[in-house]
Amino acid sequence: MTRKKVKLAYISNDSARKATFKKRKKGLLKKVSELSTLCGIDACAIIFSPYDSQPEVWPSPLGVQRVLSQFKKMPEMEQSKKMVNQDSFLRQRIAKANEQLKKQRKDNREKEITQVMFQSLTGKALLNLNMMDLNDLGWLIEQNLKEICKRMETLSKGTSTHNSSNYGVVKNNGEASQQQVDKSSGFDQMSMEAMQKQQWLLDLMNPQEHMGFGGEEIMYPFGESSHSTLWSNPFYP
Repeated sequence: MTRKKVKLAYISNDSARKATFKKRKKGLLKKVSELSTLCGIDACAIIFSPYDSQPEVWPSPLGVQRVLSQFKKMPEMEQSKKMVNQDSFLRQRIAKANEQLKKQRKDNREKEITQVMFQSLTGKALLNLNMMDLNDLGWLIEQNLKEICKRMETLSKGTSTHNSSNYGVVKNNGEASQQQVDKSSGFDQMSMEAMQKQQWLLDLMNPQEHMGFGGEEIMYPFGESSHSTLWSNPFYP
């Protein structure tokens, strides 16, 4: 079960205020003891209250005197650098709350003018707007235009860089492919030349005596394929 947030205000009820004081005082002294033990520092606490005749000190009167003597040895500027009392503490809290309020008002104003801008884009007339509203609306539109232009420049630069890199890859791939084609063409040409030489040697070793046009063998009719008629021709030299 979560603890209920306590309102920081003076407790008007006497019995409730006294009970709260005793409980918070015990917790405060416990925190000081833990801080001194965990961080290895010298710390002390002096608590005055209307419920006790003597102030309560921690850890002891001698320990308090030792810490106070060390504090007094410091320069005055260092002593008062982070020193606050109830009045200065409240002033700091009020200043911080005012800053938060100012920021929240600015955010609300920007959201309100943004809503007016979108309504104007839908064709709604800009009625009941004073000069301050129009100035804020113009400033907001200008800021949005700057963001749009900046985004467009970023996208265009990214697109151009991507296209140039792709062109380089395609160019390199094209050069590599051309080199492969040139190598393969040279290899095929050498193979063709070797095969032609081999065929030429085979033709010398096995001559084709009856070859016609186009390298096809002439097929004589049956009985005329013999070469005897050539040798027996009287006109043959």
